[in-house]
Formats: sequence, structure tokens, C-alpha cells
Amino acid sequence: MIIVISGPSGVGKGTIARELIKRDKKVKLAVTCTTRAKRKNEIDKRDYYFLSEEEFFDRIKRSEFAEYSVVHGKHYGVLKKSIEERLSDEKDILLQIDVQGAKKIKNQYGQALLIFIMPPSIKDLLKRLNKRGTETPEEEENRIKRAKEEIEERFFYDFVVVNNKIGRAVSKIFNIIRTEREKRLNACK
Repeated sequence: MIIVISGPSGVGKGTIARELIKRDKKVKLAVTCTTRAKRKNEIDKRDYYFLSEEEFFDRIKRSEFAEYSVVHGKHYGVLKKSIEERLSDEKDILLQIDVQGAKKIKNQYGQALLIFIMPPSIKDLLKRLNKRGTETPEEEENRIKRAKEEIEERFFYDFVVVNNKIGRAVSKIFNIIRTEREKRLNACK
């Protein structure tokens, strides 16, 4: 099963994804390619494949991406190979991607499970971005503007989970995945 989690920058997607992987051994995170700079504590090939723009565009030319998009001026993409290898092993793959990417994945892989992560409020989201300390005030303003646009797209998703407490959000998503997995297994019988 393909599991997509999306949500505004700073909503906790990365933390939630890491916690889900710890809890559910059947789920593996697809490592996304990006042209953005590496943040403190991020590791190449674990958190992202950090590519130059030239490398990224070469992969586009070779049709290696299942989806790719531009977010906050940087390129992001999920490799087809990482999805197809996992599905052929009959395992679940977790994609941490933006709204544009989620729509592309749903079009290509109709059975993908889409989960949107909401902040409790825009004010809380701004606090999280400030705490992260990786953006300038102008970048934060742009991220908040984009967050509002992304939140409008939440109705496209199968489920919406509010992340006001990380543990609670992870538990809700874990239960959604488990329930959907059981439904799909029973549908095949």
C-alpha cells in the first residue's frame, strides 16, 4: 500500500513519519530527492537525497520520478524505483510529499491512502516555524501563505489528522493505516 502524508511546512510531517516507521515494521519511508540545502541533523540518503539542480533535471529527463514538484522554490521528487521496489515486496511505502505530489500519486496509483496533517491553528504553525529557526521572516511569511493554500486542499485527502500532540497524531495515523490495511486484505479474500 502507498501511504501519502502531506501538510504545511512545520506541521510535523517528518517527526510523524519517523515515529510511524518505528511503530510499524511493515512501513518504509520513501526517501525524497530535493535540491534544497541540508538542514542541521539531516543525513543524505536517510532524510533526503540532496541533489544539485543539474542532477535533479537529469533524473526528470530519464523519467525516474513518480512525481516531482517545486515547493518554496526548491525541487522535490519521489523516485518510481523506490515505490515499485517496495510494492513488489508487498510492503507499504510512506511518501512525505506536498499536495501537488499527492494528487499526482493518486492519479498514478489510485489505491494510495492520502492523509493530510493539519496544524491546530495558523498561530501554532508560525510558532513551530519560529522554533525550527531555519527560515527568514520573509520565508516564514511565504510558508504561512502556502500553508493556508494547502489547508484548502485537505478535502482531496482520505483522512485529515490535526497534530496538536505528536503522540496522539501518530497513534491516529497508525490506527488509520492498520484499519486500511485490514480492509484491503479482506477485500482481496
